[in-house]
Amino acid sequence: MQKTGIVNLPLHGGKAPPWLFRRMVKLSGAITEVLIYEFGKNEFIRRIANPFWFQALACTIGFDWHSSGTTTTTLGALKEVLNKSNLGIKIAGGKGAISRKAPKEIERFAEEFDMSTNKIKRLIYSSKMSAKVDNSCIQDKYQLYHHCFVFSEDGKWAVIQQGMYERYARRYHWLSDNINSFVNEPHDAICCDRKENKVLDMTANESEEVRNISVDIVRDNPKHIEKYLKEPEQKTLQSFETLSFRPRHSIINQEKINIEMLKKTYELQPRNYEELVSIKGIGPKTIRSLALISELIYGKRASWKDPVKFSFAHGGKDGYPYKISRRHYDKSISILRSAIENAKIGMKDRLYAIRRLNKFYRG
Repeated sequence: MQKTGIVNLPLHGGKAPPWLFRRMVKLSGAITEVLIYEFGKNEFIRRIANPFWFQALACTIGFDWHSSGTTTTTLGALKEVLNKSNLGIKIAGGKGAISRKAPKEIERFAEEFDMSTNKIKRLIYSSKMSAKVDNSCIQDKYQLYHHCFVFSEDGKWAVIQQGMYERYARRYHWLSDNINSFVNEPHDAICCDRKENKVLDMTANESEEVRNISVDIVRDNPKHIEKYLKEPEQKTLQSFETLSFRPRHSIINQEKINIEMLKKTYELQPRNYEELVSIKGIGPKTIRSLALISELIYGKRASWKDPVKFSFAHGGKDGYPYKISRRHYDKSISILRSAIENAKIGMKDRLYAIRRLNKFYRG
């Protein structure tokens, strides 16, 4: 199965100068056009969602492997190209305040594609849920500040979003082809060079029972758990930790449980955990509270492991944090070299791109 996931990168200051960004737009556009012509729109969606291929593309158009601009500027260049073309692919969202415009942009571009109302609603829902899951269900401290939703006129989509914590950027990749549920292992793989000690992962398979209990608690009326919260020695989550939880829960902020929010959720009667998470007002605190109550009352424990499996895009030449996968590396290089050699760009830019690609390959 093709792997998509997360990449952690140290943030570097500065931004691409205008002269370089113009060339990035030109080169990334030419590569994209050739790739779509040769393999089709949906193959481009699959490749852009793959962190191996995405990293190689970013380095080819002018970035170091560990530059934070590999996400923001690469996608900015692609957005400028694709949204002005007739290639059948559009990109919504971006960095900061622009990320919040994604739903409106999806609606506008989807109407250009003459999509049905239901399909447009599904795309907007997918954009919102991918952001909410990575901000609320995977509580790894990385606050999202960049969200791009890439979709084709056939309804295939990918999400590339990035969060920041202590000047490190963590990149999240989603691919519609591989998602059976937004709240159960939605990422095919996770790539990261920094593993956090305590991460509440409500999307893990190990958290399934806690997800089910969370829904049961809400559907069965939260007033039934108020007695556990009204005891003087058990009013806060801090008390729960002191009396009932192991030290590994020390990461949790000590907030009071929002019973009023749970009561409002009870009135909506969510059918499953995905519906629960999708409700406006249900955020990290409520999700964490329900997970803790599940352990306190029912003895069911959520996953507290950082869902990190791989680091960087292709590994490190010194074998840290893992050895380079030659198969993945060679595939990325082969695809990009072929695209560059056939791209509609000037000979000088083509040669420079191939030189950068060769330098990236040899490390």
